[in-house]
Amino acid sequence: MAKVLIGDDHSIVRQGLRQILADGKGHYVCGEAENGQMVLDMVNKEPWDVIILDISMPGLSGLDILKEIKKIKPRLPVLVLTMHSEDQFALRSIKAGASGYLTKDSAPEELIKAINKVMEGGKYVNQQLAEILAADIERNVEGPLHGTLSDREYQVMRLIASGRTAKQIADELALSVKTISTYRARLLEKMKMKTNAELTYYAIQNKLVE
Repeated sequence: MAKVLIGDDHSIVRQGLRQILADGKGHYVCGEAENGQMVLDMVNKEPWDVIILDISMPGLSGLDILKEIKKIKPRLPVLVLTMHSEDQFALRSIKAGASGYLTKDSAPEELIKAINKVMEGGKYVNQQLAEILAADIERNVEGPLHGTLSDREYQVMRLIASGRTAKQIADELALSVKTISTYRARLLEKMKMKTNAELTYYAIQNKLVE
């Protein structure tokens, strides 16, 4: 009997995942967490065999949560399941310690396969992620401009490119407007850009936003 913790802020998604696991051939016991802090609390309190984690949750970002989980339980496999395409967060997730990365439009059978693979100690990498990892290895030392950004700066850049205002970004990330402005200034400097329009164009060209 495998214990699976589902970390996602949408109730309908958690229920859907429970149903997929119930319909699978394995035997799973599920726990649910609707935000990052709850995920960390449950990881501290109970033993789990695998965590299914969304990247986009209120407060702590999925990448922040992932890094904290790996500090607390380095051997605990975490499977990232998100609406964001592999181009946007897969590489950062794997580098942060994820054992696999799937998008929410994946087939239920692929999810079950991924869960079993990471619980056995392996990494679940589909063809698209494999190509991204291979490209990262082949890439020159400098890499793309956005590769120099911290995870939080990258998150702020994507939200700016999606048309959010500083106030909206601050509310979504549970940070102050001043802090968002600081992140914006820092990432613009790293990206060698001056305006939000330049950031937006870059993000679209590099398929970093939907």
